[in-house]
Amino acid sequence: MIIALENAKYELQNFRDNIIELGNALRIEELKETVASLEQLTFEPDFWSNQETSTKTLQKIKQSKDKIEKYEALAARLEDAIVMAEMAIEENDESMTDEILEDQKNIMKEEEQMRIEVLLSGEYDKNNAIISFHPGAGGTEAQDWALMLYRLYTRWGEKHGYNVKLIDWLDGEEAGLKSATVLVEGLNAYGYLKSENGVHRLVRVSPFDSSGRRHTSFASVEVMPEFDDDNSIELKEEDLEITAHRSSGAGGQHVNKTDSAIRIMHIPTGIVVGCQTERSQLQNKETALKMLKSKLMEIKEREKLDRIEDIKGNKTNIEWGSQIRSYVFMPYTLVKDTRTGYEDGNIQAVMDGDIDEFINAYLKENSKK
Repeated sequence: MIIALENAKYELQNFRDNIIELGNALRIEELKETVASLEQLTFEPDFWSNQETSTKTLQKIKQSKDKIEKYEALAARLEDAIVMAEMAIEENDESMTDEILEDQKNIMKEEEQMRIEVLLSGEYDKNNAIISFHPGAGGTEAQDWALMLYRLYTRWGEKHGYNVKLIDWLDGEEAGLKSATVLVEGLNAYGYLKSENGVHRLVRVSPFDSSGRRHTSFASVEVMPEFDDDNSIELKEEDLEITAHRSSGAGGQHVNKTDSAIRIMHIPTGIVVGCQTERSQLQNKETALKMLKSKLMEIKEREKLDRIEDIKGNKTNIEWGSQIRSYVFMPYTLVKDTRTGYEDGNIQAVMDGDIDEFINAYLKENSKK
């Protein structure tokens, strides 16, 4: 056991280089200078005269401070673990071995996660994420698969401390859902979840098939950043078809069973958005319009278009050959990402929201491009 402590001490000491490299990648010293200069601005007499600017400045200060504190806490944990290992070796105290090895594992895991955060450098990576779920062809089986994916991402968000807010829901015919949209609120929500955008394939023995046959189903997960509600996108009244309807579905007490739900179709592109979880029809309409703007802006940015008017209503088919990931329950259990090759045999853990390694593999792969 003393050999294990010696090895842990050696590896922890060598890990100091990783922590220094991480600090350089995170630009910790630059962040400290940024915080100092921004805090000086808050003492200016006219700082509070522009509410929008002052709010953004305070947000940037907080985000920078949080990053610095998180890094410095990790560096301190490493030094504490080294001291503990040295003390245990000096006192020949093998009872500390398990705790030190556990600390070592957690320090390395957190360092890797912070290194992944460095990759979140996209223009909108820090934004909230809007996720929409749509079943492919296949009726009840596909609709149930869309519901399973809804649960997966809801659980992932909750595990990571994000606020997951149901925006819209349309019940499936017998089970599952026809469509659903959630807002995932929190720092870097879009940066992480953008990896999940695409078609997801399920292979299992369907509980809806009395013959017990194996079925293949598809559902799409659409992920876009929530944009600030600015005036860069103008929506013409004649381009919008707005309908009110009665709320329905799994929202439970969060969904008002009144005719306050709103669905908006953008006629030129055929894009449809909806909201049914706000308290009034007006609030639902405002949220739906904000979602429509986000969707149009995301398409405009992705397709590198000059104008919103250039967007075509083309849609990717939710079918075989277009999937980004396969989830196989039968005849074996395996989840495999077709883009990175990363796979995990613990399908139940994945369905419970344990998808961090899939996200990390995607971010690492894309950082090379």
